[in-house]
Amino acid sequence: MNEPYESLTDIIAIPRIEGLALSPDGTRAVLTVATLSSDSTAFERALWEVPADGSGAPVRLTRSAKGETGAAFTADGDVLFTSARPDGDEEDAAQLWLLPARGGEARCVTRLGGGAGLAAVAADAPVVVVTSELMASAQSLEDDARIRADRTKRKVSAILHTSYPMRHWDHDLGPAEPHLLALDLGELPAEAARASAGSPGEAHAGDADSAASTKPYPETMPRPRDLTPAPGRQSEAPEAAVTPDGTTVIATQSVPEGRSNRYRLVAIEVATGATTVLADEPRVDFSSPAVSPDGGMIAYGRGAKSTPAGPADQEIWVANLDGSGARRVAPAWDRWATSLAFSANGRALVVTADDDGRAPIFLIDLEDDEVIRLTQDDYAYANVQVDRNGGGLVALRSNWLEPPHPVRIDSEGAVTELATPAPAAPVNADMTRVESTAEDGARVPGWLLTPPSATADTPAPLLLWIHGGPLGSWNAWSWRWIPAHAVAQGYAVLLADPALSTGYGLDYIARGWNSWGDKPFTDLMTITDAVEARPEIDQDRTAAMGGSFGGYMANWVAGHTGRFDAIVTHASLWALDQFAPTTDHADYWQSIFTPEAMVEHSPHQYVDAITSPMLVIHGDKDYRVPIGEGLRLWAELAERFAEPDGTMAHRFLYFPDENHWILKPQHAVVWYETVFAFLAQHVLGEEPELPEVLG
Repeated sequence: MNEPYESLTDIIAIPRIEGLALSPDGTRAVLTVATLSSDSTAFERALWEVPADGSGAPVRLTRSAKGETGAAFTADGDVLFTSARPDGDEEDAAQLWLLPARGGEARCVTRLGGGAGLAAVAADAPVVVVTSELMASAQSLEDDARIRADRTKRKVSAILHTSYPMRHWDHDLGPAEPHLLALDLGELPAEAARASAGSPGEAHAGDADSAASTKPYPETMPRPRDLTPAPGRQSEAPEAAVTPDGTTVIATQSVPEGRSNRYRLVAIEVATGATTVLADEPRVDFSSPAVSPDGGMIAYGRGAKSTPAGPADQEIWVANLDGSGARRVAPAWDRWATSLAFSANGRALVVTADDDGRAPIFLIDLEDDEVIRLTQDDYAYANVQVDRNGGGLVALRSNWLEPPHPVRIDSEGAVTELATPAPAAPVNADMTRVESTAEDGARVPGWLLTPPSATADTPAPLLLWIHGGPLGSWNAWSWRWIPAHAVAQGYAVLLADPALSTGYGLDYIARGWNSWGDKPFTDLMTITDAVEARPEIDQDRTAAMGGSFGGYMANWVAGHTGRFDAIVTHASLWALDQFAPTTDHADYWQSIFTPEAMVEHSPHQYVDAITSPMLVIHGDKDYRVPIGEGLRLWAELAERFAEPDGTMAHRFLYFPDENHWILKPQHAVVWYETVFAFLAQHVLGEEPELPEVLG
């Protein structure tokens, strides 16, 4: 049998569904699909349409060299998307495009120097809210374009910071700031005059050389209205929802709070830009706004800032549109919502949340706060869309045996798979729910994936794969972490959810709070013990690996036990005293640890105890876990373990142009080939076959 996840070149060539949008009448779903480029060095995205009832076949809607993403529908059924495809403009920034439902070519509807991202679309009006970064000193869209042109001409990349933070994940913040802009698509001419849209206009006074770059905003496009002037520098664009009639935007708004910030909830009148604060509390973040179908209510998340004393709960609230009558919903429900929407009739909330190794869809009745789990299977649901007419839902569904695929869910929770342009073979493995009991009596759960060949007579080597976060759960398919490939190589893979994992209640998270090296570690060892006792598992051939927090834990494991034949640590925290002030958001990390815990739970203090060979992996553009963590780990391994000739059992796989994740397809292949060559050498006792491209 041909194993579909054995070949890495086959894996990266599998089309991937990354997004979903549902038409206003509930009959059509548009999927964002990523496919491998012809030279295998990038993913190209396009939009496909499928019937939303499970019938029919996929139809491709878009095709361009730059690709399309971020699909949504207008009230009239037109498809909106973002793309950097050219439209008489030499800029590479992605703009908003509109593909008419009645047919015809897509047309560009924005021309913003900082690009456009889709934030919200009114259900019953031609109003769209986009995000775009504008220069802080710019007085107009034309002024923003002039400043950008000047920076480009002078080849200036310098940024002057006046506040913290300076970076976010993999990019620098500034000098532009994220704004919310409103567009009235009713102002879009029936026929776009593309030639005039791209022709130069009158330049601003001052810099004659940049005249061609300071043309007026195109008259063939609706002029965006700035809803958030002078927003200040912030890590991410505001979250937003818009009322069905398009008159009011409900958005998060960043507020400085010392060196950090908090997010409050505001209502913005689209016509005037007048802003009203709906919810604002010190050391509390508001998030995920949603508006009811009749426009009379809002739902949102509320979460206090966590402290070393423990994690703060993440709450669901509802209120009237003006913020009055605010109340917490389902306060006894011990789960954290990952998405919020109103049901079609507005009498319930449609919520997704991690729950015991799955991510089901829940319905929360707004009259009595009853929480009903709608989906009962072993899957995670994402991109949930509410059918305003039929009352059902459309979503993407996945687990560790099946990549994301589109489905429809009826009011009883029955699931119908939709047609897909990206069919992927299921993983040839058994997925078993396993658990053990910790010393404090807590249940420690996980998923165990085993190849069909794993039996008592031919037990499989075990790979303990530790998730990142640390607030997370192994419940949904990931194209970054692909245990299916390990299973295809003959490994059993344990995906454990130790203390700090989500989906098991606040107390389970609190078990590992401010003490990462304590119960999260002992939980992992306890469930590994239980799995190793299974007859189909070879307890004498084992390895542990993880990324980010999983990399931290891999480092901690390396310094506290020699039970594993190999350790793989990716983008890992090594010295907490160094990590905390150099990460992109030091304010957060330093606020959830006591100084004593930072010292006590720092893996670097246990370097002398390491006996397992370690493969260290890091990307130089990682701002969340800076490259200094990997460099210091490598230097200290060399200091302790290098032989007189400089060699050692440890290895360092370095990516100069990758970030916290390894995103380029060719580098993902190198990552997996190197990891499994390292495991083959130290776990299986085989001669390693390293990628030839490494030299």
